[in-house]
Amino acid sequence: MFLSRVRVATEGLDRSALLALLAGDAYSNHQLLWRLFTDRQERNFLFRQEIESEQLAPGPEARGLPVFYVLSDEPPVNVPGLLQAETKALSPNLKTGDRLAFRLRANPTVARKQQGRERSVRHDVLMDAKVQCQRAQITDPAEVQARTEHAASTWLLNRGATGGFELTAQPQVSGYRQHFIQRKNREIRFSSVDYEGVLTVTNPEQFLNVLAHGLGRSRGFGCGLMLVRRS
Repeated sequence: MFLSRVRVATEGLDRSALLALLAGDAYSNHQLLWRLFTDRQERNFLFRQEIESEQLAPGPEARGLPVFYVLSDEPPVNVPGLLQAETKALSPNLKTGDRLAFRLRANPTVARKQQGRERSVRHDVLMDAKVQCQRAQITDPAEVQARTEHAASTWLLNRGATGGFELTAQPQVSGYRQHFIQRKNREIRFSSVDYEGVLTVTNPEQFLNVLAHGLGRSRGFGCGLMLVRRS
């Protein structure tokens, strides 16, 4: 595996591409980063977009430029004048019981049966929790917030059973965002939420698979990449 920190030379983008980058357009950013892997016909990387903190300065004019973390099974090739990657090879040596601090942006979903449909329909976990609150006539904002965060945490807790990890404590849940991407005659909708906390490795082989291939859905749109460090 290779983990890269990728910076974008914004002067190499046209106006529409620059606006998409600054708006966090997941589809456009995925297409942009794919240029680092020109010899691959299928997506072989995970990515996460953040704002480069060292570019933030005090004052109303301050604006950080996006930076991407990209995990791939081959090293990326820089695109001169556009994409610059700082890359390091990863070969984690993990053991059962290892404690790791983690950050994860994920698309947590839940399947619900709907009348008149044979297949279950997937829903955003946090929005589903709000709907359940409405049905239970729970209107207190603090209680609704607590229940939505609990639903998000439970989703991640359940992933650990097959992902080779368990949560050491309740993770921080933040950054909830709904994404709407219009492509030709198709609209793509998904939600993302940021998790941060500490986990314990229970099955190194399963957990390495999570690190390499991501967690949850919408992995082609900037979700699923788990960043870890020793706790």
